[in-house]
Amino acid sequence: MNLNAPHVGLFIPCYVDQFYPKVGIATLELLEKFGCRVSYPLGQTCCGQPMANAGYERDTEGTARHFISLFKDFDYIVAPSGSCVLHVKEHFPKLQDLEQEQHEIHDKIFEFTEFLTDILQIKDIKGKFPHKVGYHASCHGQRGLRLASSSEMNGTPFNKAKSLLENLDGLQWMTLNRTDECCGFGGTFSVTEEALSLRMGKDRLDDHEQHQVEILTGGDMSCIMHLQGIASREGRKVKFMHLAEILNQAIQ
Repeated sequence: MNLNAPHVGLFIPCYVDQFYPKVGIATLELLEKFGCRVSYPLGQTCCGQPMANAGYERDTEGTARHFISLFKDFDYIVAPSGSCVLHVKEHFPKLQDLEQEQHEIHDKIFEFTEFLTDILQIKDIKGKFPHKVGYHASCHGQRGLRLASSSEMNGTPFNKAKSLLENLDGLQWMTLNRTDECCGFGGTFSVTEEALSLRMGKDRLDDHEQHQVEILTGGDMSCIMHLQGIASREGRKVKFMHLAEILNQAIQ
């Protein structure tokens, strides 16, 4: 182990821990393949995003304090979830007695694709993944963390996930009709507005199927979980993988 390598605290969101543990394992293995020292603090809990989204941000002070105490001493914090990272960065309640620690956390927590591209400067990954891949751009990562350019803005196109995947042997990146449209999950939105959420999810799946996508991928398992649930109930053939799973499988 290279003791001079950056020490990364691995932050795994609740739904990944409970429903998709293989995504957490893939993220860990991938970071280690790129030379990081990775630790998983066993005491970690929910970051508080579900409560905040439901209008109870004032009640998330305890989870925010706990998160800061667990992760403040790492060089970086990395999570396979743009929505949870954005919550920690932008929606933690302001803690006057932990102002410096909170500022430091803000600057060193990253969604895993931006950590690979922006911090580790990974540019040309060698590997093999012979499939037609469709990318779902989750809203928090897309417009909150700026992981990719947005169609409603006039700017130079970019996509950090695509830059990591596009050079894999055999992988075909399928361009969708609507490259960054919401899937309709939105946390509690999918409960309070079930019919609308379902219709939006079906629209996204239709777009992928029209382009003969074999593997639907993305950086937020919450959105993928929503789409996978619809696809399963309707008997659709498309398969689902987190970006970390694809990269970890492709790199030997």
